[in-house]
Amino acid sequence: DDEFVAAVEDASCAIVDVREPHEFAAGHVPGAINQPLSSFDPAQLPPDQPVVLICQSGKRSLAALRAAKEAGRSDVRHYAPGTGGWRMRGGPVTL
Repeated sequence: DDEFVAAVEDASCAIVDVREPHEFAAGHVPGAINQPLSSFDPAQLPPDQPVVLICQSGKRSLAALRAAKEAGRSDVRHYAPGTGGWRMRGGPVTL
């Protein structure tokens, strides 16, 4: 959790939100980019920095993580608590 907070604060990782566009538009982690699981392509992940995947509750980001690992990406993780957990802990949200 603290590692994710640090990544958000210092932009040391690309944060990729795999929720659908309408969910992303309703509020997301600052600096996150949207790449919905429904059209997820690991080749489209930012190639030049580690990636943290996030969704609402951790299920979709875990599925995207598996796809990224199968595609050979070893620098990808997922934030299991999701945006729901992020909001519950008081994390900032951008609309």
